[in-house]
Amino acid sequence: MDVNGLVARFGVAAPTIRRDLGWLAAQGLARRVRGGAIAAGDLPPTLPLDIPARIGLAAAHLVQDGETIFLGPGPLTTLATRALADRQRLTVVTNSLEVAGEIVVQPTHTLILTGGQLERSRGGLVGRLAHAALEGLRADRVLLEFGGVCAVEGLTDDDLSQAELARALLALGAQVVALVAPQRVGRAAAAYIAPAADADVVVTAREADSASLWDLAEVGVRIVLA
Repeated sequence: MDVNGLVARFGVAAPTIRRDLGWLAAQGLARRVRGGAIAAGDLPPTLPLDIPARIGLAAAHLVQDGETIFLGPGPLTTLATRALADRQRLTVVTNSLEVAGEIVVQPTHTLILTGGQLERSRGGLVGRLAHAALEGLRADRVLLEFGGVCAVEGLTDDDLSQAELARALLALGAQVVALVAPQRVGRAAAAYIAPAADADVVVTAREADSASLWDLAEVGVRIVLA
């Protein structure tokens, strides 16, 4: 899977392909090599590279014109943001520099960027200033990417600072949309955030484990498969 070939196949820019390949590598779905990536050894060679884009698009379809939404950092939420270009009059609150960069070029939307200290690993703003920005915030939906979701272990993430911010966002009373890579469904990351039932919707790909999805549905979570 070389970058130039993927650019031609999917019709997107090379930096976007490189970012998605990085995401796949971080999730254990691929291994980066010079000029591209190869499928991880225990995965089928035909694993689709459009998994992140599918999840992002499915999440974006939940958003309606005129809503106020919070978008957290991560490749999946960034792709969801890109798919919001055809919505009208959104107010987007975010602590993600990448999400902010996508909204800046979508002139029909209002952007509110939280303050905080930059966490370079995910391009997110965290800390006291980020939490202060949430005080008094009203949102229709909160879209967050999680490192794990499991009916038993709950909503989890590997980033401790983002996990702390996620807990505050879950307390807003907005609809919570959890974006989760398919291999992370049924698994737990390092930091516990909340019970799985605190997510109103889990958006993932159809490659996710069906038994784990069933368990999530049993605790009252709506499942959207991309």
